[in-house]
Amino acid sequence: MSDAITLDQSRPIFPFTAIVGQEEMKLSLILNVIDPKIGGVMIMGDRGTGKSTTVRALVDLLPEIEVVLNDPFNSDPQDPELMSEEVREKLKRNEKIEVTNRKILMVDLPLGATEDRVCGTIDIEKALTEGVKAFEPGLLAKANRGILYVDEVNLLDDHLVDVLLDSAASGWNTVEREGISISHPARFILVGSGNPEEGELRPQLLDRFGMHAQIGTVKDPNLRVKIVEQRASFDEAPLEFRKNYNDSQKELTDKLTEARHNLKKVEIDYDFRIKISQICSELNVDGLRGDIVTNRASKAIAAFENRNEVTPQDIFRVIPLCLRHRLRKDPLESIDSGDKVRDTFKKVFGYQ
Repeated sequence: MSDAITLDQSRPIFPFTAIVGQEEMKLSLILNVIDPKIGGVMIMGDRGTGKSTTVRALVDLLPEIEVVLNDPFNSDPQDPELMSEEVREKLKRNEKIEVTNRKILMVDLPLGATEDRVCGTIDIEKALTEGVKAFEPGLLAKANRGILYVDEVNLLDDHLVDVLLDSAASGWNTVEREGISISHPARFILVGSGNPEEGELRPQLLDRFGMHAQIGTVKDPNLRVKIVEQRASFDEAPLEFRKNYNDSQKELTDKLTEARHNLKKVEIDYDFRIKISQICSELNVDGLRGDIVTNRASKAIAAFENRNEVTPQDIFRVIPLCLRHRLRKDPLESIDSGDKVRDTFKKVFGYQ
């Protein structure tokens, strides 16, 4: 059995629209589906707060994409940046390529995965004897144009986290062995989850995640009862339970598909972009990643709400998720809840 689990549609998954609360986490995931270039999301929260359930529930909502038939990298038939070398060569030779539609894939990365399993391997013997680049694709190839989910990412070997983040940032994975080098597209949404009690990621690794969602245990007794009852109903009769959410699930899927399509039409006022950068500067955020992600997330939320212009309210909703994990300079400090970011936003935008 493969250690990569591509979530199976035949096994009933808890519906995304049935999840109570945890708005930060749900919004972060939705925005990354609308614009994968946001750079993924790190979800930190207590045990039993529904992190894995929510991420896995996202699979149902993922829209379909066009892929080259039987291509191990889910190559995009239109975009050379998302094509394997083989597909590009075929197009150069004007060969016809077969295309099919499939749902965006979600791939689970197990904690014990080796670097070879993640990046893929080159069969040196075959390469030398037959003169072909014999490449066995890994999980990064499978996750291209999809979602790569790492549960307990804070327990993953730092070297592997580096590899994942490098691929997620550059959109390419390169495997080199004995002078042979193979590259393939590896553009995926990296979703990590973890429990802060088991240790945080290093600040320089955290910074590479586009967004950071914090989730806590629900305190309201009525909400807790509702969550427990829902879970019991789902466990008892999952297919029946899911039927109750068919309409809301379809509505959200259609909304996501439309938002992805309309994203390029969304404009963000130059003055707002200046203010976003001013907030990043006043908060002493290193680099420009915070500015870029906030701009992207603001446009994604406007697209999600079917608008073509970003409002200050859009920026206010996303900026704590985009910046809070970039403020920590001391590894022993805890991550800001977002209040510091909100206060700076109010000051710069002139809110009382």
